[in-house]
Amino acid sequence: MKVGILQFPGTNCEYDTQYAFTMLGCSTEIIWHQETSISPTVDLLVIAGGFSYGDYLRSGAIARFSPVMQAVQEYAASGKNILGICNGFQVLTESHLLPGALKRNESLHFISQHHHLKVASTDNTFLQKMQKDAIVNIPIAHHDGNFYIDPQSLQELYDNDQILLHYCDENGELLNPNGSVDSIAGICNKEKTVFGLMPHPERAMERILGSSDGRMMLEGFITT
Repeated sequence: MKVGILQFPGTNCEYDTQYAFTMLGCSTEIIWHQETSISPTVDLLVIAGGFSYGDYLRSGAIARFSPVMQAVQEYAASGKNILGICNGFQVLTESHLLPGALKRNESLHFISQHHHLKVASTDNTFLQKMQKDAIVNIPIAHHDGNFYIDPQSLQELYDNDQILLHYCDENGELLNPNGSVDSIAGICNKEKTVFGLMPHPERAMERILGSSDGRMMLEGFITT
């Protein structure tokens, strides 16, 4: 399986992401933002975390105009899987490949810590190897992770089973670190081919780093 990983000026998680998928036996390719096409051999496209273009203007707002994003739109239209992690989630909302928006954290401070998540849905490729309501411990690191969506669109997310993850405590009770609507940490599109989350599963691949819970999350994409 081949994983393509987008790299913008300011991206800083591309090599963590590359390492994570290499651990899972995948081949990987770093795709620079000035490329205008994505190889048809890429099975999964990942928009990695970081601070694309320094997060100037608004997180992900400049990256959406990079040359590669037209190819990303075409890749999404083809029905292949896309995963946006942290800044990648922000890029996907700015590009309207996912609904909603990511605002400044309610505290107005950057948050960097491990945080528990509750799995809301496993009827999708990403989380198919997990159990519904399972509790995982995954790092978060963001300044603009406050997910917002209007009430009508929020109801559509619930109706279409598009909510993937909620922030919670170790017992599964909602614990909101950033002000996100309904403590939402990750969502997908209606077709369940485009996925976005603020936490970093690629940083939770080995127990020595504090958690290996991210491994099972990413394994959902692996095909033989």
